[in-house]
Amino acid sequence: MKPAGTASTAAAHADARQSCRKPVLLLLVRLGMVAAATVAAWLIMRTANGGAAFPPSPMLASLSLIPVNIISLLLVSRMLRSEGSSLRSLFRPGRTLLRDAGWGLLWIAVLYVPFVLAVVGTMWALHGAGMFEAFATVFYDPDAAGIASPVWSLVLGLAAVLTFAPLNAPAEEAVYRGYAQSRLSAAWSPWPAMLFCSLAFGAQHAFFAPTTEAVIVYVAAFTIWGLGSAIIVRAQRRLLPITIAHFVVNLMTSSPALVFPILLLSEAVPG
Repeated sequence: MKPAGTASTAAAHADARQSCRKPVLLLLVRLGMVAAATVAAWLIMRTANGGAAFPPSPMLASLSLIPVNIISLLLVSRMLRSEGSSLRSLFRPGRTLLRDAGWGLLWIAVLYVPFVLAVVGTMWALHGAGMFEAFATVFYDPDAAGIASPVWSLVLGLAAVLTFAPLNAPAEEAVYRGYAQSRLSAAWSPWPAMLFCSLAFGAQHAFFAPTTEAVIVYVAAFTIWGLGSAIIVRAQRRLLPITIAHFVVNLMTSSPALVFPILLLSEAVPG
């Protein structure tokens, strides 16, 4: 017969493994869906245009994430309901929504410092003194799958702007910081949980890197962004401020998909 202490320790370990299963599975499912969505968008454009390089353009990548983000939100909602909670509870504001918006804008400035340092540091590690000259080739692939027609670019750009930020920001924060981080922190401890979720967040962005070298930069920089976000969420004990920051950043990064076709159609820039 096992001693009572041994039995209780074994039971605790079994409970910890069980509590890890759902958040880890959620992260793996999210990564798998992102990979499948970006590959599908690239294959569609390759079939239509021929010879298009992977990955698709940022606009097409944003559009490919629409079903991924919807499914991610539904999965988190279902997991929370099984625990007697809800998706809405993840995004409950603090004292006022305006105060949370102010925190969100502050966190953009705070997170951009280590993010930029991670980009520059990784580029220096890859290219040394020639890193600034390498930016033009590392972060741009002229053969990436894109839309040639300015009209279609405008239509799809509008769809990207209207759907990407409103869906992507809450979906990613719900998956990485709202659900996975909190559950893994209870099963492991806060720092390993935050690091694991941040590495998964960084790995997701590998599918949007325009070149092979950019994959390294993207994973490093977005892992740092994810870790900073994880620390903020743990310190504030709520998800809404960092979600607002994420929303604003996504809105800024998706808006060129709408602005550039408008400039082409108005002949403000040459086609």
